[in-house]
Amino acid sequence: MFTGIIEEIGRLRGFYPSGRGARLEIEATRVLRGTAPGDSISVNGVCLTVTGMAERSFAADVSEETVRRTTLARLRPGSAVNLERALTLSSRLGGHIVLGHVDGVGQVERIRESGEGFEIHFRLPPALAPFIAEKGSIAVDGVGLTVAGLSPSGFWVAIIPQTARATIIGQYRPGTPVNLEVDVLARYVHHLMRRSADPMTPVPASRTPDTNGSANIEGIDWEQLAREGW
Repeated sequence: MFTGIIEEIGRLRGFYPSGRGARLEIEATRVLRGTAPGDSISVNGVCLTVTGMAERSFAADVSEETVRRTTLARLRPGSAVNLERALTLSSRLGGHIVLGHVDGVGQVERIRESGEGFEIHFRLPPALAPFIAEKGSIAVDGVGLTVAGLSPSGFWVAIIPQTARATIIGQYRPGTPVNLEVDVLARYVHHLMRRSADPMTPVPASRTPDTNGSANIEGIDWEQLAREGW
């Protein structure tokens, strides 16, 4: 589990296909401190297990499923990546809960300057739309961000200069693909509401049941939450 607060920007040293998966080698410094093989590190929002270490790098294996569902296979030697070590019981939870399980790949739609920072508009897969709420949380390439607003094709966020400097977000351009992870709380509430419609009948993942048991993509109301014990 992670917080969405990036510890350092690493560099991809190598991407080595292995069967249907791959092996990554990443240059890093800070995230290596206290890390041992078997520990987890988030790489652009993807939770990977450290399989090997050197003085200034670590290696991790990537499964076929991860290659298929994320942007990792699009990286090239020298590509910058966001890195964060997994939480410990003594860690401060300054961001939001990030699992490192990517839900889909989005795309930078446009970037607009706003004061000292800027706004980034993202296009996202339609299936993820029910999980995105204004002022809610989302992880973009492992960076925990607050959704500033919604758009017909996705959502947008406000980026401050510190976030741009400390993460690869400052390198984004229109068309850049990004790993997206929706808020885990939104995911479970959505699942709970689907089950409340009819425990024996699956409901399409992209839709949310309303109070009378029919599908309602608009969302969840307080009456539903109270009825389910929230």
